[in-house]
Formats: sequence, structure tokens, C-alpha cells
Amino acid sequence: MSNSDIIIKGARTNNLKNINVQIPKHKITVLTGVSGAGKSSLAFSTLASESQREINKNYSAYVQQLLPNYSKPEVDSIKNLPFSVVVTQKKLSGNARSTVGTYTDIYTTLRLLFSRKAVPFIGYSMVYSFNNPAGMCLRCEGLGYIQDISSEQILDKNLSLNQGAIKLPTFQPGGWRLTRYTDSGFFDNDLPLLNWDNETLNLFLYGAEQVPKNPLPKWHKTAKYVGLMPRIKKAFFNQENNKYDQQLKAIIQKSICPDCQGLRLNQAARSAKLAGKSIAECCMLSIDELEKWLSSVKSDGIETLVNDLFTKISNLMMVGLSYLSLNRGTSNLSGGEAQRIKLASHLNSALTDVLYIFDEPSVGLHPHDLIGIIDIFKLLKEKGNTLVIVDHDPDIIQIADHIINLGELAGESGGYVTFNGSYSQLLQSNTLTAEALNNPGTVNLPQPLKFEFFKLKHLKLHNLLDINVDIPKKALTVISGPAGSGKSSLVRSFIKQQDNITILNQNPIHANSRSNILTYLGVFDLLRKQFAHATKKPLSLFSFNGKGACPVCKGLGVIKLDLAYLGDATSICEACQGSRYSDEVLQASVNGYNIHQVLNLTASKIATLFPVLKSTMSVLQDCKLDYLKVGQSLNTLSGGELQRLKLTKCLLSKQSQIIVLDEPTSGLHEANIQELIDLLKNIILHRQLTILVVEHNLRFIGQADWDIDMGPGAGDNGGKVLFQGTPYELIKVGNTYTADALKQYFAN
Repeated sequence: MSNSDIIIKGARTNNLKNINVQIPKHKITVLTGVSGAGKSSLAFSTLASESQREINKNYSAYVQQLLPNYSKPEVDSIKNLPFSVVVTQKKLSGNARSTVGTYTDIYTTLRLLFSRKAVPFIGYSMVYSFNNPAGMCLRCEGLGYIQDISSEQILDKNLSLNQGAIKLPTFQPGGWRLTRYTDSGFFDNDLPLLNWDNETLNLFLYGAEQVPKNPLPKWHKTAKYVGLMPRIKKAFFNQENNKYDQQLKAIIQKSICPDCQGLRLNQAARSAKLAGKSIAECCMLSIDELEKWLSSVKSDGIETLVNDLFTKISNLMMVGLSYLSLNRGTSNLSGGEAQRIKLASHLNSALTDVLYIFDEPSVGLHPHDLIGIIDIFKLLKEKGNTLVIVDHDPDIIQIADHIINLGELAGESGGYVTFNGSYSQLLQSNTLTAEALNNPGTVNLPQPLKFEFFKLKHLKLHNLLDINVDIPKKALTVISGPAGSGKSSLVRSFIKQQDNITILNQNPIHANSRSNILTYLGVFDLLRKQFAHATKKPLSLFSFNGKGACPVCKGLGVIKLDLAYLGDATSICEACQGSRYSDEVLQASVNGYNIHQVLNLTASKIATLFPVLKSTMSVLQDCKLDYLKVGQSLNTLSGGELQRLKLTKCLLSKQSQIIVLDEPTSGLHEANIQELIDLLKNIILHRQLTILVVEHNLRFIGQADWDIDMGPGAGDNGGKVLFQGTPYELIKVGNTYTADALKQYFAN
């Protein structure tokens, strides 16, 4: 064993089978294997968790409770573990004031530049900040837009306050915020709002802060009354991670600020110019346009600032984000865009000998965009860092100094190390990864055109340049092209013109720890009814959200302990041993299984025991999710698994004639991708559906019936249809980034 290796012994976290692993330091190691094989368990639940836990131990107990809580991995030992940085695909947290410019610090440097050289001189850097009263537009407070609340949407005037006239959560009867009105003494709480006079309604909606003259006895002595609209704005607007965002969207009307026209800054900040532009105008430029502007800035004494800006801009362009503007809100970035911004930011770090752990950095990227990502990985390694990358993409796997393959199968059948070595050795191995890499799939041969088409004319959404597109009916169509080239805009334009359509994107299913696969698919009741019928017990007894719940943990299966400064700790409920059910329920069995044991079965197993679920389990099996336990909580599934679960639900409903999928290969091994292609083609054949897919995977593109290739670049440099036709024709005559990538992929 080398002292330069990270040495892991006896890793048993999740489905890992007591494995021993060595990861060479200052090298690039890629973890491969099918979805669910144990890659994330090794990279994140073991390596990252242990590193972060060891780091957090150095802080005081008070600080520790403010930090993320990492579970202790099940492992015998880990030696030579460096400080780790985890770069995930999670969206960047941040409120409405967080932008690409502020997150990357480009805006900070830009403010310094303007404060020194812009004409006229208006003050120092803070006068250019839209997050500071000195620089912000006072009308919109630096947001660039103003928000108003629609009273028509928020009120049901047929009801009284006591009946729930305010439709926003926490203002409902029983909610404490409602008492700020019902206990004020201003209103008849039982009179429908429809019968209120205008003066009373105006006081209710817009009343200024004041002390009520005749409040009810329950009114707090020091409390002040304020109208509903200003209270909602103060309590909910511009809050980070607001849990009421979805409800607020229905009642909020946004419009561009009339004073600053969306530029966020006041008149003084907008008046100062450098090389012909104000700082606000610079923030509206795309990154590549900003670089061109910066090249025109010529002045003495600012070389350090200009060079710093060039470096940061270059890093964003290297990861394929040249189409973004500094004014773009971080909360509006996709998971892939967020990951690339984090990646570009790490290149500016002065830290070395860091363990960087990346979660599928190829997701959402065209092969052309991957070139810059790979360059960044190499630069991070050259700076003396260690990289561990979880990925399926052949181009990422190929740059690895060391490869660890896990599997061979998923779930309980995975968790073994089935290969250790170099890329060339991997290709000679007896693994599913090697088999997929050695067999890139086929290209659909051209056939006589037999399609009817959806004909879309003069599309102009976002960066689409008045394009015309033909999409074949009852066929598998792929929309390809670099990130930001207009693929999503094309899909949105298509969706607006169609009925009977289902959209399956990468957005998470809104679910909590009580939601499982059976509840999501709407068939848990079928299982509960069979148990109730066979055991002659009430139906509600077989729900862990109802009467059958364990009385100790209330159906959660775990007990949460508040350890004050040490934070919350979670432990398996000793009363039900994590089953969630009461003893009475666990003693009732059907076909030799109690309901908890049934929920721990896989889809393929449960179908043989309970024929009532067979048709549902068959579709789940078709979507390659039969390795999952049917009672598995949805918050434990990966993004790729959740999307296939959505597809399962869509196929079960049999309502849509058109299915749109957004990068369905995300999180999938190449072997799984081939299974997905076969599934979609089978759906088209037997159900006569039209399937439209936004996709970068070359195996997938090659086997589509039709390809629409967008580009040539991103943002204003995209928005054109470069090719429409079969993948075979794209390879033969196409002159695009996608065509080049396909030629290279299928030539190997």
C-alpha cells in the first residue's frame, strides 16, 4: 500500500459489500457501474461523509449545529483522507438577489473596476451594488422587478375570515397569522367579505401599521396591526428557500421595474460609463460578449483587476456557460449549470491537495461542451488535487488515471468492486461497463419516409430565430445541440401547440419520507384492500399514515432526538424496528408475509405473490426499476430513477398521445441507456405514441428515428436549426458539433 493512496477498508454503507478500495492521490479516479451499483454510496455516503465529519469536529458545538449533518459511514477504516469538496448537481441556493455575477465574484471585481475608471466618478464600489441602498434602485430595491399581490387570487370573498377567506397557508382558520386580523377588533369575523364596505376592505388589505383601539382580549398588548398585503410582502417576499413558493406564484404578479427597466441600479450607478457601457449594461451582456467588451478597456493601473476578470470569465466559457449573463439569477439555473458554475469557481481557489468529488458532471452537456469540463479536471489535477468522479459518460471515463467499477447489478445485487485498473484494462474486463464501451450501439439505417409531421412555423421564443421545424408523429425524435442552443425553447414552443401531452423532466417529485413507489403509482390501496379482505381487519389499519402507524414513531420508522448544540440525531425506532407499523399490523400476514415485509420486496417478486399488482409491476419492470423495493421512499431515489418512475406512471395512465422527455439518460449507465431506447421504441410500436426527447447521449441519438440539431452555439449564437433528418444522414452530411461527435463515437 502506498502512503499516497486513500485507503478504505470494510465499507458497508448502504449496499456496499464490505469492500476494500485504494484511491490514488493527485490522480483522476472515475467510479463506474450501473445505476444503483453503489457508486454514490462509496463516493458521497462514505468518502465525503467521513471527510466532512472529521472537518466539522474541529468546530465548537454551537457551530457544529449550524453545519450540515453527515451520517457516520459504515466502514472499518479510512486512511490518508484529505479535506474534501463535493460538487453536486443541486441547484444553487440563494434568494432573488443572488446572481451569476455575485456568486462568481465577477460583479465584485467589476464594481471595483468601475469605481476607479468609470466617468463620471460617482463614488466607491458600494455605489454600484444593487444589494446596497447606495446603489440600488429604490423603487424595486435592487431586484429589477416589482411584485404585486392579486387580491382576487388570494381571497374568497364569499367566505368570512372564520370560514377561511384568506387562501394562503398560515392565514387559514387555526393559523396564528389569521389572529392578527380576527383578534384586532376591526372586523366582523363571521361576515362574508363580499358584504364588507370599501373602507373596511381597504383597511383589511392595505391598512398602515397601527395599534388597534378596541382589540379582543386575546390580542397581544405590544402587537401592531398591519394590512394583509404589506404583511405578506414582509413575511414571504424574497425569502431564501421559501416553502410557500408554489402557493405564492399563484398570487404574485411580477413586472419589470419602471424606474430602472430591470437593471437593478439607481440612476447615478447607471450614468457612469466605462468603454461605452454602464455596469448595468455589462451585466446584461452574455459572458462571451462581456469578454469582448473587457478587451476594449484600456487604462493604466487596473491590469490586476482586468486580468482577474479575464480569468474568471475564461473559466465560465471553458465549462460551456458563455451564453449566461451576470444578471441571471442563480435560483433560475439548472442543476447542470449550477454544477458547472461551482466547477469554474474552484479553479480560482488557492487551495491544493484537496479531494474533489464530482456527481456526474457530464449530465446536461453536449460532447462539445465536455471538452472544457475535461480541461478543468486536468487543471485541478495539475494543481495537486485528487479527483473522484462518479460518471457514465465514455469521454469522462477515458480521461481517468484509475477506474473503479462497482456492480455488477443494482441494489442488493450490487455493491461489489468488480474492476480496478486503467481504461485500457477496463476495456478487456468482464464487466457491463466494458461491454457497453466496446459496443456503442448502432445507427438507424435510412428508411423510406412514412411519417406524418407536426409542422411548426416561425418559432421565435427566447433565442429561436424564426425557425420552422418538422416533428414526425408516432416516432422517436431527438432534439440535440450544445447547452443553451435553444433545445428547451423549441420544446416549449411545441408543447404550447399540443393537447394530450405529458412532460417528463428532471424536476424532483414533490414527496416526503412517507411517500413510496406504491403510493406514487396509486396502487398502495390495492395492496391494503387485499390485506384487509384476507385478514378481516379494517383497511385503515394497513396504512402507516393512519391507524396502523407505530404509536411510538407515528409511522416514520425513526425517532428524531434534539441534542441541543449537537444538532438532531436520528435513530431506528426500537418499538417497530423501522417497519413504521404497530404490532397488531405486523402480526397479520397474507401469503406468509406481513405488509412491512411485502413493502421490502422488489417489483418482480411482489407481482408473483399479489397478482392484483401484476400489471403495474410489469410496467415498472419495463422501465427497468424492478430492482427497487416497492416501499422505498421517493426521497431516496436518484434523478434518473425518479424520471423513469414518472414514465411508469405516464404509461399506466394511458392518457397521453405525446410524451416529452428531458435528458432521460441522466444518471444512467450505457447498458441501462440501451434498455431505455428499446423501451421507448417498444412503446411507439405498441401504443402508437409520439416521443420527443432532449438528449446529448450519442448512443441514444444514433438510434432515434429523427434528429433536430440546434446550434451552432449557445445563447445569441444559437437558436438555429442546423439539421433535420435521420441520424444516418446527420453523420453522412451534417456539419455540426453533434455530427462531428457522432462520427467519432461510431468510428471507434
